[in-house]
Amino acid sequence: MNSRVAIIGAGPCGMAQLRAFQSARDKGAAIPELVCFEKQQDWGGMWNYTWRTGLDENGEPVHGSMYRYLWSNGPKECLEFADYTFEEHFGRPIASYPPREVLWDYIKGRVEKAGVRDYIRFNTVVRQVTFDEHTQRFSVLAHDYKNDTETLEEFDYVINACGHFSTPIVPYFPGFEHFAGRILHAHDFREALEFKDKNLLIVGSSYSAEDIGSQCYKYGARSITSCYRTAPMGYKWPANWEEKPLLQRLENDRAYFIDGTSKPIDAVILCTGYKHHFPFLPESLCLKTDNRLWPRNLYKGIFWEPNPKLIYLGMQDQWYSFNMFDAQAWYARDVILGRIALPDAATRNADCLQWQAREAELQTNQQMFEYQGAYIQQLVDATDYPSFNIPAVNETFLHWKHDKATNIMGYRDKSYRSLMTGTQSPPHHTPWLEALDDSMEAYLNAPHVSVKSAS
Repeated sequence: MNSRVAIIGAGPCGMAQLRAFQSARDKGAAIPELVCFEKQQDWGGMWNYTWRTGLDENGEPVHGSMYRYLWSNGPKECLEFADYTFEEHFGRPIASYPPREVLWDYIKGRVEKAGVRDYIRFNTVVRQVTFDEHTQRFSVLAHDYKNDTETLEEFDYVINACGHFSTPIVPYFPGFEHFAGRILHAHDFREALEFKDKNLLIVGSSYSAEDIGSQCYKYGARSITSCYRTAPMGYKWPANWEEKPLLQRLENDRAYFIDGTSKPIDAVILCTGYKHHFPFLPESLCLKTDNRLWPRNLYKGIFWEPNPKLIYLGMQDQWYSFNMFDAQAWYARDVILGRIALPDAATRNADCLQWQAREAELQTNQQMFEYQGAYIQQLVDATDYPSFNIPAVNETFLHWKHDKATNIMGYRDKSYRSLMTGTQSPPHHTPWLEALDDSMEAYLNAPHVSVKSAS
């Protein structure tokens, strides 16, 4: 009997897994029966923007944390697919920091070319996954909203590719219940113009705080105050952006900080992170971790140690993204196809402990992305995924960090060389701070420039 594989989620990780199997099939391999469950109406995961917050049209929690005007906050050269370049997709080189719609179009382009859409059941939510020790198979209960039906099917492998940036961590501070302004988590942030002419407080000091604050500055917030728990972001912020130690309380329209200072505010955005949250999984199969480079109990960062027939993709804190998901998906594919044999439980655990020990010693950003690069290199070397220059990706990350330290509001105006094709990316036609239209059309087409005749 042909084995069956369930893939939960058709975002970048699920799409990578479908592409990995299609690649093997095109080279003559017999692949398992694949069923991908996707609760949204289209593929792309986070990159499939929705205006909705809270609950979706089916009453399910909204998956997306994507907002209008989001541009890549890292060079596209660091996430480019090794088997499908930006130049192949767009027919020409493009600038290094694309907006969301451009990246969505790119990741869709690869799987559209691969012809894997028919494997996906859209508008279908996985309700429950269980494992039968006797049959060694999983049962997957899913609800199809298009037909309003439930299915219960058996699978030999389950691949959890639904990501971990959907269920917000929402802290409480005294005075929240009496604050007259808006309080929201970054997960529900959609529109920077909502905060035009507002005094905005951002709680947090990581990428969401940095980027949402930057968007709100770009679109006209009166002032931005970001507060941190452990350390400030420390960039050279504009004059109307101030970093403070952690919020202590709100009183009416004033925010009080633990250093004793206070400021008037109109709205609060909580950039306080996300939970790894998988309500469809029983305790025995459920990964529990904070956002880290090496989640515990995952052999090769992929296989659930107590039961390696359960596979997790993309659960790491991410310097690398799309190409790391590819490396994981190709490796998982080759284990399922029998090309790679997993070692015994003791060996798997020893390998994990070794990676955890290395993670504990990391101190600098450079050490962190080089650690993740070494992890990806190990996976790529074991499969037929096209090799790419990981040290050069790390070097680009280093330039990116330097550019941000130099000019946090201008780093997106820099351009880099593709590590897949060698082509230098052109500068964008408009500085990021002045590029208020984030549509793909505006990004790809230089604005018309009128030429005045000489008088």
